Amino acid sequence: MRLLLSQYPRSGRLDWIGLRPARHAPIDKPTAAAVNATGLVGDRYAGRSGKRAVTLIQAEHLPVIAALMGHPRIDPAITRRNLVVSGINLYALRGERFRVGDVLLEGTGTCDPCSFMEQSLGIGGYNAMRGHGGIIAQVLEPGWMNIGDPVVAELEDATS
Repeated sequence: MRLLLSQYPRSGRLDWIGLRPARHAPIDKPTAAAVNATGLVGDRYAGRSGKRAVTLIQAEHLPVIAALMGHPRIDPAITRRNLVVSGINLYALRGERFRVGDVLLEGTGTCDPCSFMEQSLGIGGYNAMRGHGGIIAQVLEPGWMNIGDPVVAELEDATS
């Protein structure tokens, strides 16, 4: 089973970066971000415990959320996540180590929606995001990430 869980069809890609400077403040959308031991520099969660240091959402889920809400599309900033990643199943990275650029992260759990989604997306936004909210990760090795960087699982020896 470990062998199956360690195989990915391809690397992912970092498509978008969002920094939340304060609660409910507009999202900053840089093309690159410095990451320290507790999160993305400039994000309101950086400097806290680190278990929820980075939030990631699957790019492929954004059209699903939009469809469930009856919207033609949604801006990733509405989800209040730090990173939008495409091409790799984020759910499979829970409990795993993976790199985004030169930053090493470890998926620590799911990123469930908050009640603010009712305001951001409209009535039913919370339920539209359920199961599509992405994952949270802690930082194991700080560094830099840039839009376009690969997202790659750090594979252990799956045969042992």
